[in-house]
Amino acid sequence: MPMSQPDYSSLLARRFSLSTRQVGATLKLLEAGATVPFISRYRKEATGSLDEVQIAEIAGAHKRY
Repeated sequence: MPMSQPDYSSLLARRFSLSTRQVGATLKLLEAGATVPFISRYRKEATGSLDEVQIAEIAGAHKRY
């Protein structure tokens, strides 16, 4: 059974020591087709100023699940 979005955000937030809001916003942007460079440059307000490395880690974990 797949994990629900909030549970998945919480899991990744704990894993990367981030807030669930940051992870959830990043996942929504990634699922909408935004790229890591785009998110890190133009969506800082949505992600709480995550850098490209942090976003790439979330994206990598997202691809694995």
